[in-house]
Amino acid sequence: MMIINLKNAEHYVWGDGCDGWFLHKSAAFTLIQERVPVGKAEVRHYHEYADQVFYVLQGVATLEVDGTIHQLRAGDSLAIPVGAAHQLSNQGPAELQFLLISQPNSHGDRVLAPLESV
Repeated sequence: MMIINLKNAEHYVWGDGCDGWFLHKSAAFTLIQERVPVGKAEVRHYHEYADQVFYVLQGVATLEVDGTIHQLRAGDSLAIPVGAAHQLSNQGPAELQFLLISQPNSHGDRVLAPLESV
């Protein structure tokens, strides 16, 4: 067992200046803390195998899921079921930080989903 935090967690960069840190990584599930600067977004996609839960730590997350827009603030969470197309963005005035829980591990399980294909 080892205490994991942002100083020693496995780090990766995604999108245009966004960060992720694996707080837990196994085949069964992942727990990731992510940081999204103002005006940045992930690509719209869905997962064939993984359910996901987004939990906002700070800032405001705009999360489009199957055409419905959700605004999540600190303390809010939203579960995304397998197959639901979604896109997270930071349209707020401050940096966004959130936890992302995926079961099973969602890395390698991302299928692009342009809005016009829905």
